[in-house]
Amino acid sequence: MLKNRVQKFIEEKDLFCLKDKVLVALSGGADSVALLRVLLSLGYACECAHCNFHLRAEESNRDERFVRDLCGKHAVPLHVVHFETEAYAREHHLSIEMAARELRYGWFEQLRQERGAAVIAVAHHRDDSVETFLLNLIRGTGIDGLKGIACKNGRVVRPLLQVSREQILEYLIEMEQVYMTDSTNLQDEYMRNKIRLNILPLLKELNPSVMETIQDTSFRLSEVANIYHQNREEVLHRHVSVSTESLQTLLISDVLNDVAPVSLLHELLFPLGFNSSQIRDIHRCMTVPQSGKRFRSKECEVVRDREELLIQKTGIEESLPELRVEEVERTDGFVLPKDKHIACLDADKVRQPLSLRKWRVGDKFVPFGMTGQKKVSDYLTDKKFSILEKERQWVVCSGEDIMWLVNERTDNRFRVTEKTARVLKVQVIESKK
Repeated sequence: MLKNRVQKFIEEKDLFCLKDKVLVALSGGADSVALLRVLLSLGYACECAHCNFHLRAEESNRDERFVRDLCGKHAVPLHVVHFETEAYAREHHLSIEMAARELRYGWFEQLRQERGAAVIAVAHHRDDSVETFLLNLIRGTGIDGLKGIACKNGRVVRPLLQVSREQILEYLIEMEQVYMTDSTNLQDEYMRNKIRLNILPLLKELNPSVMETIQDTSFRLSEVANIYHQNREEVLHRHVSVSTESLQTLLISDVLNDVAPVSLLHELLFPLGFNSSQIRDIHRCMTVPQSGKRFRSKECEVVRDREELLIQKTGIEESLPELRVEEVERTDGFVLPKDKHIACLDADKVRQPLSLRKWRVGDKFVPFGMTGQKKVSDYLTDKKFSILEKERQWVVCSGEDIMWLVNERTDNRFRVTEKTARVLKVQVIESKK
């Protein structure tokens, strides 16, 4: 019996208990109506939440009237919200489907907190999970995409996940319970509907138990995924170093020596917006000694730099540092500070005003302690600066002359000597946002 099967699943997966208030997402369709009727028959305290997205003209209003009547008949508190879904989608550059998802789940959680409900129960069932499995398989996915739909995701629970659509309809017939039909679900225009209406019937011809087979496979892969992610997390923790809040460094040899280097890169880069093709290209560039290769996603940039892979967040506005200058008399007891973040220069050799800028190709200076000029690019290379570190290097200039490679080396022509009367202390302060 469906009711007993749902109760057993709730208990096995520890979704919620009898003392909990359950907020049921009620659309008016067969699945959500069955969910509400089952939970009520099992003795759970329910309240319902209905979203009117105004996407199907009169059908949307018809569904709202239906759920009001249903909840009134069973004395279940009902909460209704109206969304201008198309306007929201345009404003946030989302598909209608994603806009509706954002709106409803955001409101569900807000309502759950206001009403003191323990969980939000949604009516995804076994067929939905199988469709998700096939949809991800067709589009291309990693192991997470083959887990189907989770029975619990934060406060969202799915008590019907082991029940088929056919069993739900049989239950409603047995209960003599009517429901609303969304006409768009009968149209063969979206990929999920194509799977539901075309592909699954063909698979059932090959294997009448294909739905159970795929779901069992998904459950097993969920366990495998847990083991996989535990291992991947340990590997990533060992291999990835965080240089700054926006920069990560990965030693190329560590990745290439891993048992599954492409998989490791996928775990790291796919969440950052890189697709499978880009990840394969990144892996290939790591196998040849070619520095400077760059790959971009909307969120990040990956740079191959000598023996390392640099991963940097993009879109972060770099602020102009502040140049602080202090002039002091050089007395007999004056001691040069041993701090690379402070440059001490002969004030009489400096031409004002000073300027602060990024170094440029062709820039030269005379490193402290040397007599001949050296290209800034050569100095940074000798110091083994990464490509991204080079791009962030500032210089302080006196006229056209570089007098300080910031936080690195002063120019010998501006050094403090025994003849220096006044010392110019220069410091660059990073702006804090």
